[in-house]
Amino acid sequence: MKHIYEVIKKPLFTEKGMDLKESKNKLLIQVSPDANKHEVKQAMEEIFKVKVDKVNIVNVPGKKKRYGKFLGERSGKKKAIVTLKQGEKLDFIEGV
Repeated sequence: MKHIYEVIKKPLFTEKGMDLKESKNKLLIQVSPDANKHEVKQAMEEIFKVKVDKVNIVNVPGKKKRYGKFLGERSGKKKAIVTLKQGEKLDFIEGV
């Protein structure tokens, strides 16, 4: 079991993420590559004091890139789509 602050890396601010947040009360965050759904749910509830309904996790593989004559690959990432319970609200940008 990891520390809860090692599970969540950062929120992802994309157009799709903003649409999910506004229409379906879902948050898009980047998580640690070895995190699971239970750890993400526990970390969100303890850090942000919100109630989580469910968590979906997506593994995004790294893209292949060419650097001159060499072929390389970017590192992949793991994203979590966190659905908050009805009536819950969390806004990352409000405090800025």
